[in-house]
Amino acid sequence: MSAPQGNPAPTVPTDPTAGPVPPPRGHRRTLALGAAALVLVVAAPLAWVQVGGRLQVSPDVASTPERPVAIVLGAGLRPDGSPSTFLRRRLDAARELYEQGKVQVVLVSGDNSREGYDEPTAMLDWLVEQGVPAEHVVRDFAGFDTHDTCVRAHEIFGVTEAVVVTQDYHLPRALFSCSQAGIDAVGVGVPSTSVEPPKAVMYRVREVPASLKAAWDALTHREPVHLGAKETAVSDVLESRSATP
Repeated sequence: MSAPQGNPAPTVPTDPTAGPVPPPRGHRRTLALGAAALVLVVAAPLAWVQVGGRLQVSPDVASTPERPVAIVLGAGLRPDGSPSTFLRRRLDAARELYEQGKVQVVLVSGDNSREGYDEPTAMLDWLVEQGVPAEHVVRDFAGFDTHDTCVRAHEIFGVTEAVVVTQDYHLPRALFSCSQAGIDAVGVGVPSTSVEPPKAVMYRVREVPASLKAAWDALTHREPVHLGAKETAVSDVLESRSATP
């Protein structure tokens, strides 16, 4: 004889119009704290880079204080090997700084990591075509990113004071990286308008992760991809110019 079956547990009717059950209050508090911590982790380094970098921005070339060196960061080449539009704007500002006596030497820093792609030489050639003496332009062939350029400018070329020249959206981060590298830097921002507006927007949005990386590089004192031996090219130009009556 089989055991008697108990009555099944009554089912609780569900209200099809009711919304989802909210999580417990403690769980909501944990989620809120986690979200706040995430915002802080992102916002703090972003503010450190962007706010700090904006303190040394000059509105134009004419109002830029004198510094011995102008640092021009690479910004790509055209298919024919000539500087891109963005890079030409940077070089044009450097030329103005040189012509107005704001700087004595121009340090052009870019990528030369693969055959047939030589940013520093293209930058040198363009400046020479615009009237800047070749002997007053120094090339850094291992400026693979902003951090590398700034660290190498200080550690390899001995730069301690400089005017940094780049696009306006990039300038705060560049000034931050150079300051962290030990350079007393001021900056001149050039226009970032583009015939391809989506690209201009993308460049600005990209500054968020790039700024977080810049903060991390500064905190960890990351070495450049290539550091190498010290070079005297910048100091040689400055000495020769100071000796000229």
